[in-house]
Amino acid sequence: MSNDIAYPVFRTPDPALALATARRLMEFGRCEHSDVSVYAELPSVAEVRRVAEALPEGWFRGREGRGESGWEFEGVPFDEQPPLVIGVQAAGLPADPAAYEGRLPVEFEQFDLPVGSIEDAFTAAIGPHTGEINWQSLSWPDAPEAGFYGESKHAEVTLLFNTRDREYAEPADDHTVLVHVRSTVHDGVQTREPYAHWLAAQVGLAIIGPGQRI
Repeated sequence: MSNDIAYPVFRTPDPALALATARRLMEFGRCEHSDVSVYAELPSVAEVRRVAEALPEGWFRGREGRGESGWEFEGVPFDEQPPLVIGVQAAGLPADPAAYEGRLPVEFEQFDLPVGSIEDAFTAAIGPHTGEINWQSLSWPDAPEAGFYGESKHAEVTLLFNTRDREYAEPADDHTVLVHVRSTVHDGVQTREPYAHWLAAQVGLAIIGPGQRI
């Protein structure tokens, strides 16, 4: 089993510029089977409703509580759990604000969509909230002059909104583009980091920070 590591290659407070830059890198590895997924965390009922209006095909899922005895719905049949906890599209969102108590932030997501189908609308809708666009199933080419074979399994590009890390640990006032490669460690050194540098350079970018693993 292998894992990826993602290196930041660009950062800007301009979401449109961040998207354009991420797309330039993504296009370098885009292939027939490439797809895109989006994710955001929405902190209020008003923002859930705003995003639902802008992106009605997305899925919204509220948090499940956890106490000393375990998860809130542990052992409860799936079809008896609240729809918001299971996940609903915009048309199924509760009208009563009380239904969101203890469920915020609500997660928004759409997975495995055609490249180009969601990115602009999502970038316009996310506003100040943390989230990401992730392009996967790319195909990085060989770099014989750098001594590296290509990469498909871990060939991805991520655009982080309003955070600089993949776990959304800290909010930020800017947006970060990441290039993913396979994580290969030898004697404590990421031996494929130079490949990430090479990939970034092919589209006029450069690594600007340490690699991130999750």
